[in-house]
Amino acid sequence: MIELTPDIIALSLLSGAIVGVFLGTFGGGGSVLAAPLLLYLVGVDDPHVAIGTSAAGVAAIALFSLFGHWRGGRVKWPCAIVFAMSGLIGSILGSSLAKITQGDVLLLGFAAAMAMIALSMFRKPKTAGDPDVTLTPRMVLQLAPIGLVVGLAAGFFGIGGGFLIVPGLMLAVGMTMANATASSLVSVSIFGAATSANYAMSGLVDGRLILLLLAGGALGGVVGILISKWLAGRLRTARLAFAVMILAVAGFVAVQAGQGIGLI
Repeated sequence: MIELTPDIIALSLLSGAIVGVFLGTFGGGGSVLAAPLLLYLVGVDDPHVAIGTSAAGVAAIALFSLFGHWRGGRVKWPCAIVFAMSGLIGSILGSSLAKITQGDVLLLGFAAAMAMIALSMFRKPKTAGDPDVTLTPRMVLQLAPIGLVVGLAAGFFGIGGGFLIVPGLMLAVGMTMANATASSLVSVSIFGAATSANYAMSGLVDGRLILLLLAGGALGGVVGILISKWLAGRLRTARLAFAVMILAVAGFVAVQAGQGIGLI
C-alpha cells in the first residue's frame, strides 16, 4: 500500500473534493475522474487498487450528494430505483470480469466510451424534458435493459456510471436534466458499492484512501449541489459543460492508458 505522507494526504483530499464537485453538479463525471486521480495524482501503483478504492469513495460521495438533491425534491425515486436495481447484477458481473483484465486496457476502452457519450450530448435535445414525469409499465421496460447494460459497464470500468445514467434516464423516460442528474446518484451509489465490495473480496481496496476521498468529497459535494441549483434553469449550458468535461477526461485517460500499454 502507498505510504501516507503529508503530500499524499493532501492530494487524496484534493482528489475527493474534485470528485465531489462533479458528482454534486452533474450526477456523474466524478467517478470518471476518481481512478485516474488516484493513479496519476496521488500515485497509486496498481490500477485495480485505484479502481476498487475509487469505486468505494465515489459510492459514498454520491450518497452524500444524493441527500442534498433529495431534500431539494429533484430525485424521481420510482425511475431511479428501477434503473439502479436492474443494473446491480450487471455491476457485479462487470467488476468480476474487470478484475482479470489489464488495468490500462480497461482505461483505454473506458476513454473511447466516454468520448462517444460526450459527442452525443452536443446535439441539442428536442425537448427540455418533463419535470412531472411518472413511472409507467412501458417506462419500466425501457429503463430495465438500459440499467442492466449501464451497470455492466460501470462495474467493468470501475466507475459509478453517472455519465451514462444521466442520458439514459433522459432517453428512457423523458425527464429533465436536473431530475436525471439527481436521480442518477441512486445508481452511482449502488453500482459503486457493489463494485468496491467485489474488489475488496480480492484485497484490492485501500480503506485509508477511501476515508481521505470522503473527507474531501464531502466539501466538494456541497459545492457541487450549489452549482447544480444554479444550472437547473440552464439545460443547454449544463449539457454542454457536462460533455466538455467528459471529453477532456477521455483524452487524458486515453493518453495515459495508451502509454501504459505501449501504444503511445
